[in-house]
Amino acid sequence: MSDYMYLLESHLNADQNRVVAEVNAAATGASVNVFLSGGALRDMLGGHPIRDLDFTLETNPAKVVKTILGRLPGSMLFEEDNRRYIELSFPGGVTAQIAMAREERYAKPGGKPHVTPATVYEDLKRRDFTVNAMALSLNRGSRGLLIDPTNGQADLLNRQIRSAYSNALYDDPSRLLRLVRLRHRLGFTVEERTARQFENALTENLQRLIPSSKLLEELRQLGDESAPSEVLDELKSNGLLALFMKPAVAAKLNFAGLGKLEKLKRSVPHGTGGWSDGWRSFLHVLTEKLSPRERSDLLSSLTMPREDADRLRKLESHAAKLETELRSPTLRKPSHIFKLLNAAASDEILLILYESQQRIVQDRIRNYLEKYLPMAQEITDEEIGVTPLTPKYQKVREEFVTRRLDARPKKPDTAAELPDNGARNGYGPPLATRGRAAR
Repeated sequence: MSDYMYLLESHLNADQNRVVAEVNAAATGASVNVFLSGGALRDMLGGHPIRDLDFTLETNPAKVVKTILGRLPGSMLFEEDNRRYIELSFPGGVTAQIAMAREERYAKPGGKPHVTPATVYEDLKRRDFTVNAMALSLNRGSRGLLIDPTNGQADLLNRQIRSAYSNALYDDPSRLLRLVRLRHRLGFTVEERTARQFENALTENLQRLIPSSKLLEELRQLGDESAPSEVLDELKSNGLLALFMKPAVAAKLNFAGLGKLEKLKRSVPHGTGGWSDGWRSFLHVLTEKLSPRERSDLLSSLTMPREDADRLRKLESHAAKLETELRSPTLRKPSHIFKLLNAAASDEILLILYESQQRIVQDRIRNYLEKYLPMAQEITDEEIGVTPLTPKYQKVREEFVTRRLDARPKKPDTAAELPDNGARNGYGPPLATRGRAAR
């Protein structure tokens, strides 16, 4: 196994590893080349947790996706017909994008691209930034081979963001927003020529060509960042925030509440992948000082799908219901708390942390996030002893997790740990006293 495969597996939790294995198996069964690419590679090579899995296939992904969903519990979140990519959600909070390797040509800035199938090498050369233009082969004959046609690995080492090709920001102006967000997430500088492209694009007012669907997509991504307020500040300073809302509405944004939410996300990590899919709690807090009419107008301008808009409107009531369940005296064991919160949406959990004044609720959520969830994610399929994707696997895994969480920790052999200096022969304070003093 190559060093890159070892590095990948060490960055993935058990649920993510399972998805990677199943995508690879489905592609192999269809005789299709498959690569892990984009942000997943950037985060792996940069030493960051992998939040989302991005796969590139040298074919239309529809048939492979059908096979995956037939073998692994999951659901389809989104499908884009022109660019041929599909977003999926799996148990354990794992999200994945499976896309066709493609070449995009733009007749004019911000226009609809002409998409043609391509090799993964051609695909990577037309991506947005070099740090996002790398791929790792998962195929049997080249497993572990790193493909990096734009030298993105060097830019990772130099901590800079550089356009993958000269017209990247003109072809797709939504990359202007992505550049600001990515710069703050990674803490990188922007390469000189890329910075000039950015300024020239703003001068030519190309940001006005960004469709509302791309604005909504960027807002979702922003909600999952650790410091969205910094990104919003920069978007405001260069006029890009006006794409989302009028200045009068922007003046009412709840930056103080957003700062509190950011501190919570930093102090209480959500498992291996971080606070994924927490954009609704972000948007709820950010707009909580807006009038109902202003909030409704904002959602309408973003052409938010009805299902997402309904979930956002009902977020507070759902969080209140979950908070009531967390106060229940029937939650006597760690496994009870784990089962309840593991089935809950992350944005509901985050909103309760933000709003709840109940100490028992706060403690139970923090125990879940800091103890129970990491413990469950560390359990490997080898420990369970049942082949993944078999009919009884999920039930056996749940039973194994329950036993591990509810097991009482072994008491340390205190006497065996005492130094042989006479303390065991009556010298020094009693053990009980020594323990109290140490605390």
